[in-house]
Amino acid sequence: MSWTVRTEEIPARTVLGMPVGLRGKTANFLRALAIEVGGAIDLGRQPPGDAMDDFEVRHSLEVPGEPVIIEYMVIRDAEEIRVPVLVRFH
Repeated sequence: MSWTVRTEEIPARTVLGMPVGLRGKTANFLRALAIEVGGAIDLGRQPPGDAMDDFEVRHSLEVPGEPVIIEYMVIRDAEEIRVPVLVRFH
């Protein structure tokens, strides 16, 4: 099984409301992030971004070069990252 990404409703609407180029970059970043997070965890390493809790479940990072910040949760049992918060700065 490979790691997947799932966005909650509000972050998904935020991505869909972006200009086409930024939408594509953000979607590609999220897909790549799931692969990177899964690889890090499978190797016993820290997932990318800044840990936001003591349990290393919730992390925050920005899309490099873009006005987008993502908070994601690592759901190990489901091999999934879940995105409850995605902010685009105008």
